[in-house]
Amino acid sequence: MEPENKSFSTNTESTHTALGHLERSIMEVLWSRGECSVREVAADLPKPLAYTTVMTTLDRLYKKNLLRRRKTDRAFRYLPRLSRNDWERQRADSLLAGFLTGSCSRSDLLISCLVEAIGEHNQTLLDELAKKIREKRKELDRGREK
Repeated sequence: MEPENKSFSTNTESTHTALGHLERSIMEVLWSRGECSVREVAADLPKPLAYTTVMTTLDRLYKKNLLRRRKTDRAFRYLPRLSRNDWERQRADSLLAGFLTGSCSRSDLLISCLVEAIGEHNQTLLDELAKKIREKRKELDRGREK
């Protein structure tokens, strides 16, 4: 994602919100095209929608802090705050944090399912997970020593 342009305004709410089907479709247009007007987004959607529907959805995405926007003449132009990968990473982090801050049994279930799924599909990835765990433990130990 390109650095924030000062001419774009942003909202300060969380970006960890789940997206509905229409919101996801609109984000896909913006992730692939970059900065767009409401008309440009509407033209690229898989099915035709009313201009006002697209405009309202873009405003909601802005209020969810997923978009930046700037005024040009009488209309706004919208740009994603995060790349698709960064947004998906934040969503995954948020989901995992929710499981890990829950009861001990939920955490155990999550970890067990993750290790089982990785082990069944990709031995190399399981080895990489073990390596990352060792590295994180070393990092945490160094932090405690200070």
